[in-house]
Amino acid sequence: MTRILFICLGNICRSPMAEFVMKDMVKRAGTADQFEIASAATSREEVGNPVYPPARQKLAEHGISCKGKTARQLCAEDYSYYDLLIGMEKVNLRSMQRICGGDPEGKMHLLLDGTASPHDVADPWYTGDFDAAWHDIEIGCRSLLEKLTKKRI
Repeated sequence: MTRILFICLGNICRSPMAEFVMKDMVKRAGTADQFEIASAATSREEVGNPVYPPARQKLAEHGISCKGKTARQLCAEDYSYYDLLIGMEKVNLRSMQRICGGDPEGKMHLLLDGTASPHDVADPWYTGDFDAAWHDIEIGCRSLLEKLTKKRI
């Protein structure tokens, strides 16, 4: 089983969108039993809060529910539990390394690093552009799933 943790600043927009997009993708691929997928924040600002309404709406537009998800903060123990810790932007990656005490096993990556156009997933909390975030997250998750599936063959 591959354990994946998606991470952003507050765990109310990008990382839960990535969590539930990826869960939907592995379910559709018939490989849900091969993955454990979750998300977390680098900050404490939103801990306990549900997914931000526009992010919930964007997921719902694609038939994906995030019901029951509340924000939680990344902790150092997550590093040993998860196989991959996937940040949405460079600032997240630096915070992830600080919280986890570095990345000695090379588990930390940015979502779009393995795509044809690596860049940060802009935070829709600030940009208001949930369509752009959806697009980037979908591409990043699809690329990640393709890479992980090829490793299993």
